Amino acid sequence: MNIYIETLGCDKNTVDSENAAAVLEKTGHRVVDNPVDADAIIVNTCAFIAAAKAESVDTILEMAELKKERERLIIISGCLAQRYADELYEEIPEADIIIGVNDYARIGEIIDEYVEKKGIRLKEPVSDVPSVYNEISERKTVKGAVSNWLKISEGCSNACSYCVIPSIRGPYRSRKEEAILKEAEALAAAGTRELNIIAQDVTAYGRDLYGKLMLPDLLRKLCRIEGIHWIRLLYCYEDTITDELIETIAEEEKICNYIDIPLQHINDRVLEDMNRNSTTASIRNTIERLRKAVPDIHIRTTFIVGFPGETEEEFEELQDFVDEIRFDRMGAFTYSQEENTPAAEMEDQIDEDVKTSRCDSLMEMQRRISLERNEEKVGSVMEVLVEEIDEEGNYLGRTRFDAPEIDDGVIFSSERELGIGSFVNVEIVDAFDYDLVGKVVEN
Repeated sequence: MNIYIETLGCDKNTVDSENAAAVLEKTGHRVVDNPVDADAIIVNTCAFIAAAKAESVDTILEMAELKKERERLIIISGCLAQRYADELYEEIPEADIIIGVNDYARIGEIIDEYVEKKGIRLKEPVSDVPSVYNEISERKTVKGAVSNWLKISEGCSNACSYCVIPSIRGPYRSRKEEAILKEAEALAAAGTRELNIIAQDVTAYGRDLYGKLMLPDLLRKLCRIEGIHWIRLLYCYEDTITDELIETIAEEEKICNYIDIPLQHINDRVLEDMNRNSTTASIRNTIERLRKAVPDIHIRTTFIVGFPGETEEEFEELQDFVDEIRFDRMGAFTYSQEENTPAAEMEDQIDEDVKTSRCDSLMEMQRRISLERNEEKVGSVMEVLVEEIDEEGNYLGRTRFDAPEIDDGVIFSSERELGIGSFVNVEIVDAFDYDLVGKVVEN
């Protein structure tokens, strides 16, 4: 059977889809790149916030329209399926199969069962969260990809008051070190040059499995893998960024001087209501330690605006903090009132127009900061990973200070032909809000 997978949401979902694709091919199915060519369509959904849920439902209905051309199976998987299996089964009759986030290892046999039963709709019982990481050794990555995600854990145990992830994905479960290293070696052998380390909470790695924080040790072992040139850290919680981790970043050349720390706010009262483990003082201390040990480190963060009870003064405190710290990379999103979370029951929910106005204001400030930061790079020479060639013959790539899909890019020219996946030195000649322009310089 030809099967198409549409992946929504975060990069953890991308890895899940790649695991599912490999399982499907192992069980005799064929994964295709176009839904029109498919006999079955899997929509791997997101349910983190209201906008993500709406996008997931819209995509399911869009794919279901293809049933009008000829009969196709519509399969809903991922976080929306895990969270709303009963509702989806009742409200979207076009869906043939609904499965949760813990059942990708069985996805081939689930589809085969549906076919054998000649079209009896399947609402798979959403599997209980396993007590350990549910290892799927197979993974089908994009052919020729030089940058890949490497997932090191599943679930989250931080219990932030606004977040539904623990109720969907379960508690934090570290992946065994040997499995991570084996996958990383396979990715490197297939041509991967950049590993982007991901989890709901990267810095908590190992505490549940080995009784201590093991990320620094894991990183040093990943750095020994031949062929890997960059290693990037995403989704690091501030309260578990240890001195040992900072030392590892500073000492290991392959680890990019880049770290993603979702801070969510700076006001102590808001942070407490969010049930975050950070405080104003601890956040400032961590930023200071990072910048002292790794002077050129680029810090990415995200903030939530419009959290219940956030006053104008508390938002202004956040603005002042962003203006002072001048984050290299920053995103902001409005608080989403998610059912069955403590924050949803809090008083003083804020109007949507106020939340939107605050978010726009914060992002406009960051646009200015980003432009200023980029203009500081004009005249410098930076190492760039070559990723694409556009229609006009320009090369597109990223520096070690930019994560794939979310951060800045570099548009540059070269007098010689460059290979995708190669690393070149580029002189930066111009800067925009979120992109750089340059030309290759020879060593």
